[in-house]
Amino acid sequence: MSSLAFLSSTELIWVAVLAIVVFGGSQLPKLARNLGRAQKELQKGLAEGAAEAERAAEADSAAEADSAIEVDSAVEADSAEDSSD
Repeated sequence: MSSLAFLSSTELIWVAVLAIVVFGGSQLPKLARNLGRAQKELQKGLAEGAAEAERAAEADSAAEADSAIEVDSAVEADSAEDSSD
């Protein structure tokens, strides 16, 4: 209910009355249930997106580490060739 913290109690009553008038008393439980499902699905999607971003970041850092090792190996090989000349 922290998202409604900016509304006073009188304003909340007006919103509730307006919702009953617009949607009807029998439709409000269905509406609330669907809003709850939508919120749950949104949170699930956000969690999946965060996990995917984390996996991508780990893959990028592993690729950077591999390329750094390859560059170090190439530099060592070049320096070994130069010293043998």
